[in-house]
Amino acid sequence: MSVQQTIQGPSPAAEESRTVLIVDDEPSMRTALSETVRRLGYQVRGAIDGADAIEQVERLKPWLVVTDLKMPRVAGLELVKAIKQKAPQTFIILMTAYGTVETAVEAMKCGANDYILKPFSTDLVERVILNLQATTALDEQETPMPAEARAILTQDAGMIRLLTTLEGVAASQATVLISGESGTGKELLARYIHARSPRAHRPFVALNCAALPDSLLESELFGHERGAFTGAIQKKLGKFEMAHTGTLFLDEISEMNLGLQAKLLRVLQEREVDRIGGREPVPVNIRVIATTNRSLYHEVTQGRFREDLFYRLNVFPVTVPPLRERPGDIPLLARHFLRSSAQRNGLTAPTLSDRAIADLQQRPWKGNVRELENVMERAILVAAGGAVDVDHLMPGDGVVPVREMETVEALVAPSAHGSLWEMERDLIVKTLARVKENRTHAAKELGISIRTLRNKLREYRDMGYQVEAEKS
Repeated sequence: MSVQQTIQGPSPAAEESRTVLIVDDEPSMRTALSETVRRLGYQVRGAIDGADAIEQVERLKPWLVVTDLKMPRVAGLELVKAIKQKAPQTFIILMTAYGTVETAVEAMKCGANDYILKPFSTDLVERVILNLQATTALDEQETPMPAEARAILTQDAGMIRLLTTLEGVAASQATVLISGESGTGKELLARYIHARSPRAHRPFVALNCAALPDSLLESELFGHERGAFTGAIQKKLGKFEMAHTGTLFLDEISEMNLGLQAKLLRVLQEREVDRIGGREPVPVNIRVIATTNRSLYHEVTQGRFREDLFYRLNVFPVTVPPLRERPGDIPLLARHFLRSSAQRNGLTAPTLSDRAIADLQQRPWKGNVRELENVMERAILVAAGGAVDVDHLMPGDGVVPVREMETVEALVAPSAHGSLWEMERDLIVKTLARVKENRTHAAKELGISIRTLRNKLREYRDMGYQVEAEKS
């Protein structure tokens, strides 16, 4: 799920939960930091040392504590431990002039969310706080998936070996490229890697590269400054900055145009982002996991994907096998989808007959796990409370409902006696012409995703058909 948002200070209604506590024994540092944080719209309180901070944390339950490392009475690391006991939801940023890897690791183990090294600029403080705010906004806007829905269900030996391998890869910082057909569960694997990595407690930010036009995709990735273009009324953090210290998941990376590919390559090489309209680059610390449903190497040979970006992403390649190559998983997944569908619809989960299982295992499953889920949801409704048998398993591929077929015949009368494939092609072409080659409008009218439409158009072109389509 992609969340589009504008990062700004908290609303007045939220101020009570948006108090920031500045902890430093130097009055000048407390004053400077307080002014910076107030500009972001937060209420600010100050503490002269760790002991004072503990008393205020207990009373205020602040949203964020920014604390020095070296202080009298109670030092920074001890304060972090105390905050996590008394206010576990409070974010913590540690300031230190003694920046070493050991200090940073120890701070993170104690529960700090980030740390900054003295001396630092006000821009750096703002960026770190805005990143925490972006993380909070994502948590509030996205409905968490149940633990069961996040699980990867398999009893296939090949998939089990793959998951075992990914356990080891997760502990590294390597970029991962996941290839596989649509519907095989590539995002689930990406989340599996993130959840087992040292970044598990940090943001997981996802972006579908096929879902946005190029002009919006650039802003979503890299962010923009206020006034950078018409309509940019406020600063906006891009997904790279939102994913700072965490994982950035780029779904369907092959859909990105060559211009954006060049900018993405620079970010991956330099580990810094140039916001649109920005004056200077912003450093980011992220891990990238990308997916594709096509061969990126083939896309390179066709000139549609940069070779240097391909090798930058292809550090650890993973291929997810399609469902038809994992027949042993089909009964397991089918029963799981029956149970979850029954729960959503307030029904009792039905049994699945042996004949139905045999039928499911013979299907090609071009839509993979996603198609199986749809078939089982239909089956439980058709079965009307009884056991699910072959008769309840409506075909999941290649069948057009009667109402839609009538629409097809009305729009493509000259091809009505041709194949279903030809009728579908003509319908898509005529719909594109009617909406003046706007793919977004055409996909909405056809009732399919923009990704499916793009794949269809590419299929027609590869077969030698002239298809006029919007350049995007």
